[in-house]
Amino acid sequence: MITVEVAYALPHEQKIVALQVEEGCTVYEAVIKSRIAEMFSQIDVENDPMGIFGKAVRDPKTTVLNAGDRVEIYRPLIADPKEARAKRAAKMKAQKEKEKSAEG
Repeated sequence: MITVEVAYALPHEQKIVALQVEEGCTVYEAVIKSRIAEMFSQIDVENDPMGIFGKAVRDPKTTVLNAGDRVEIYRPLIADPKEARAKRAAKMKAQKEKEKSAEG
């Protein structure tokens, strides 16, 4: 038996479940065994991306865990990070131009 953790986080709440699993346990099996999906109805264990310590895994059903690993279940992105950065940059540019025109 090895000890692993399964983690899920929302902006206002997070949960980390420590559990004992058999050696050879996969990421997917640990998530099922942790029963974390019962605590968060938005988790879709069949489709949500998963990773180990912040590094996404391609196939949770075949990726085997090591002792001490922390499985993370990722939420879908609300906005594309590149798009969000571009919007912030445009907003800052507009604000600076507004300040310049108010000065001069």
